[in-house]
Amino acid sequence: MNLRETLKINEKGHLEIGGMDTVDIAEKFGTPLYVFDEDYIRKMMRVYKNTIEKEYDGNGQVLYASKAFSCEAIYAIAKQEGIGVDVVSGGELYTALKAGFPLKKAYMHGNNKLLRELDFALDNGIGSIVVDSFREADIIEELAGNKGIKQNVLIRINPGVEAHTHAFIQTARTDSKFGFSVSDGSAEELIAYILKKKNIVLKGYHCHIGSQIFEKRSFELAAEKVMDFSAYIKKKLGFEVSELNMGGGFGVWYNEEDPKLKSADYENYLKALIKTIKEKADEHGLKLPYLLIEPGRSIVGEAGITLYTVGAIKEIKGVKKYVAVDGGMFDNPRYALYQSKYSVLLANRAKEPCTEKVTVAGKCCESGDLIAVDVSLPEAKEGDVMAVLTTGAYNYSMASNYNRNFIPAAVLVKDGKADYIIKPQTYEDIVRNDLIPESLKK
Repeated sequence: MNLRETLKINEKGHLEIGGMDTVDIAEKFGTPLYVFDEDYIRKMMRVYKNTIEKEYDGNGQVLYASKAFSCEAIYAIAKQEGIGVDVVSGGELYTALKAGFPLKKAYMHGNNKLLRELDFALDNGIGSIVVDSFREADIIEELAGNKGIKQNVLIRINPGVEAHTHAFIQTARTDSKFGFSVSDGSAEELIAYILKKKNIVLKGYHCHIGSQIFEKRSFELAAEKVMDFSAYIKKKLGFEVSELNMGGGFGVWYNEEDPKLKSADYENYLKALIKTIKEKADEHGLKLPYLLIEPGRSIVGEAGITLYTVGAIKEIKGVKKYVAVDGGMFDNPRYALYQSKYSVLLANRAKEPCTEKVTVAGKCCESGDLIAVDVSLPEAKEGDVMAVLTTGAYNYSMASNYNRNFIPAAVLVKDGKADYIIKPQTYEDIVRNDLIPESLKK
């Protein structure tokens, strides 16, 4: 298995992350447990930030995409690294605020932002809001007017490029709950509508073409289309874009079907995007816009692993062998939702040869509660520590208390030391908001 530089197998044959033995981590903090490598997170933030500095004269900003993994510690790291964040809910916004993150460097997304979320965002000095409906523009206009401020906004547009994993397609009109199409006139209509507002300052456009993308050309094509559209709007409406947010979507390694990317590969994705924007700006006589990108998964995805303890083992002769762990779909629902594939190993026996294929099952009362299917492992034994790799993005974010299981704690590891960044839940946490009406107490 091809492990990254801060994830290795030590002389004991144990998996190690951030200089600390995962067996020791499991013993100290218990399982299931999310484990994050701080150095890797910082390295990836710097890869994007430094590329903008070198290739675009620093005329831009990295925005960490909160939906990948949101907690106070990640915003504290983002603040120290001097990058911005994007948030998609009042909860993410509140978490960033509580962590002391400067909200002038925060951008707010969402296709149906609630009134209370927008009000909260404006009250706390949100840097910019990505508008995704005419109704939302009206709400922001009214709120900003009542507060005596002018709110910066972008609008989300669909350039007719969709990309996921290894493929991308061009479409005349994108069918999505997000954004407005550049091809059917709806994006132009929203721009004209917002330009008439007194309390809204339109800065530019936001575009996001997909996720888990490895095809560099898809980013280039999206940039071409957005810049062509910018030139058209300048000519048609007299508005010139000053900020351009090209979203995220850079892919990560989950298993051997995915390419194993290095820092230089992520730099090259961004270099290609920047080169296209420069060429198109020159072609159309446009000023270079302030460039924003929103990597989330590629910053924390491979930085995180999940540790479990092996429990029941059930073999159905001639059919399948199940190895059950103390977690499940409540801490990682991605296989149950869309059959996501992961790399799995026994952290306490990482050097041993794999001798069988098994299905890793969770403890929930659901037949579909699976973590991984047909993965190769040594013969697992009760009490083994199992590690599932690349769980830093969208695992904790999507976790739940299904079956009233605990959402696992999370620790941050650096230089051989680990500390909680999300503390363990208790049974009291599970029932904290429960109430029994008086009528049921009789």
